Amino acid sequence: MDGFTTKQFYPLRPIQRWLVDTHFNKAKSTMMNIGGLFKLSVKIDLQRFVDALNEVLKAHDIFRCRFVFHPETSDLCQIFDGDIEPVKISRMSDEAFDSHMEKLREPYRIINKPLWRMYVIETPTARYFYADFYHAIMDGVASSILCLREIEKVYRGRKVNRPALSYAEYVDEEAHLTPEDLAEAHDYWRKMLAPFDKSKHLPPIDVEGVAAWTQGNVEYTFKNFTEEFFRNTGRSENTFFLAATMMTLAKVTRSNEAIMSWIHNGRTNMRERRLMGLMLEQFPCAWNFSEDITVGDFLDRLEGQIRMSTKYRKGLDMVYNDGLEDDCVSFIFQKGINNDPIFCDTTMETIYLPPNEISAVENALDVEVEAKDDGTYDVFLDYDASRYSEAAIENFAKIMNKILIAMRDVDARISTIIA
Repeated sequence: MDGFTTKQFYPLRPIQRWLVDTHFNKAKSTMMNIGGLFKLSVKIDLQRFVDALNEVLKAHDIFRCRFVFHPETSDLCQIFDGDIEPVKISRMSDEAFDSHMEKLREPYRIINKPLWRMYVIETPTARYFYADFYHAIMDGVASSILCLREIEKVYRGRKVNRPALSYAEYVDEEAHLTPEDLAEAHDYWRKMLAPFDKSKHLPPIDVEGVAAWTQGNVEYTFKNFTEEFFRNTGRSENTFFLAATMMTLAKVTRSNEAIMSWIHNGRTNMRERRLMGLMLEQFPCAWNFSEDITVGDFLDRLEGQIRMSTKYRKGLDMVYNDGLEDDCVSFIFQKGINNDPIFCDTTMETIYLPPNEISAVENALDVEVEAKDDGTYDVFLDYDASRYSEAAIENFAKIMNKILIAMRDVDARISTIIA
């Protein structure tokens, strides 16, 4: 991929295919992104910022990615040899800026077109940076952390180095797994999800008369549970909250087991941690609570399942393609997403970030735990209001809160907590 000039058609990765299919099949999905808008400090040299940004765009092949239809098979695929139009400083009136921002909220084409938009804008009253990435090529870690970090390095005078692994190379490696490796991974996921039953592994329906999926949302701040617990114990926040969600699901469904999924950064080694592009994965997870163990034992064993999931993550194509986790409750833990970004020791004031107003997939229930700057945690519960009442989902949050408090005693028995 040296120079990114050789035309080659690459398949969409399983997670990319899933996200693109969601976009086209779910008309209300937020997959057609609305970008983030940030106000730049007057201390930032705009031309220097733009020059650094353009150097980063040239160095990472993900910014050359285009979705196209294969000329022979007509399958949707991707190429990495598109031209990059350099970003320039746009100067306009405040009124023209407002109009431009409204225009950027409109959907844009994704076939054989750039899958990102960036603008550096100066008005008589402020300077702005606007960034927008189609979700099927970039995740939050890449867009909000890696990209900005790379721009800052160049802005400070360091040369931008092309990554040891390009995104196209990563896609190519993933597309050439051996049938034996895939079969082993597929068997692992199939066995895990085989028992899934909506009547058994989803909260009981308490709403009638609403025919179609309808968006509902509950926000709840966990009480008497703060970040201090993790500082004192060294436990993983992600695993702890995932465990609490699974235990809450088992308690609410009264099934003594939980089958759901969790979303996590898919970067598992140093090369991948530096790789710009979409690296999220949605992992199925399952646990039978019939064996009475302690909270500590459960957390340790769940960590083991997470490691196994990582081992078999490249076999998730079967899960996505066959819809094996459709309707599963999903979980994600996020940290540091509400802060104003810091660039070269200055604050980039966040003017607007795209809200998750509509679920990317019409799940029965999505559980998103966010860590706040003050050490507390919020949980956002997006749910199917044709299945559940607001009161039922609020009750789910309150039960999860009680379970979190009980889990602080890692010697406590699981059977006692979920009884």
